[in-house]
Amino acid sequence: MSILLNKNSRILVQGITGRSGLFHTQQCREYGSNIVAGVTPGKGGIHIEGIPVFNTVEEAVLCTKADVSMIFVPPPAAADAILESADAGIVLAICITEGIPVRDMVLARRILDTKKMNLVGPNCPGVITPGQCKVGIMPGYIHKPGKIGVVSRSGTLTYEAVKQLSDMGMGQSTCVGIGGDPISGMKFIDCLNLFNKDPDTEAVFMIGEIGGNAEEDAALWIRDNMKKPVAAFIAGVTAPTGRRMGHAGAIITGGKGRAEDKIKILTECGVTVAASPTKMGEAMRDALR
Repeated sequence: MSILLNKNSRILVQGITGRSGLFHTQQCREYGSNIVAGVTPGKGGIHIEGIPVFNTVEEAVLCTKADVSMIFVPPPAAADAILESADAGIVLAICITEGIPVRDMVLARRILDTKKMNLVGPNCPGVITPGQCKVGIMPGYIHKPGKIGVVSRSGTLTYEAVKQLSDMGMGQSTCVGIGGDPISGMKFIDCLNLFNKDPDTEAVFMIGEIGGNAEEDAALWIRDNMKKPVAAFIAGVTAPTGRRMGHAGAIITGGKGRAEDKIKILTECGVTVAASPTKMGEAMRDALR
């Protein structure tokens, strides 16, 4: 069993005819992902790299039974693309697009709350179940099949953590990059809950950063509900108040969202926290002990 994605997932790509969309579609297909359709309005009827392209997600779902959407649509139209997937019956949408206007996502989030679709992102590296399927921009070769679940707000730190885990013989069950935007889809708790129920996951590594209170909420949920070991790393210990660091959501405001506060509550709730990004694999090993 794998959370969110497996070798049977049927994937369509919104924005497949764009340069980035096509490149990463090819990379995902080479990894073994089952890409069944592309969607670009006005390009319906063509084939690109042997993949049929449709004008709408609804048409693509009807013709190919796609259940997962990977979104590379440019920022001004990306929120509408997310909602189009939800309306068409897609089970999981993974939005890679960076720079979607916050107002667009606020409105989209309100509508998504009435839908059954799970959203990962936006502004995220995607999701990978090693050895089975990847939907996103992560380098597949560093991932190894195993029993460690990974959930992260940071793309680059996800790759570093996965490389350390793989080098130490700790393969991964599923890795979920939830993205760092202030308005997003799945949160830490959503993923932790899935990992908690997954018989193929024995422990979880969580990567957070400054800004917001998602890590604090996750810490309390872990304390009260998690049945498996959890290790973590929080980026941004040296970040100054009021300055955005990397992601749109990574900003300390009103004295809240500091890395120190997140580390403190995670530690108090039983999470093993890595002292530096070079120690993430060691922290996971310590948590397993």
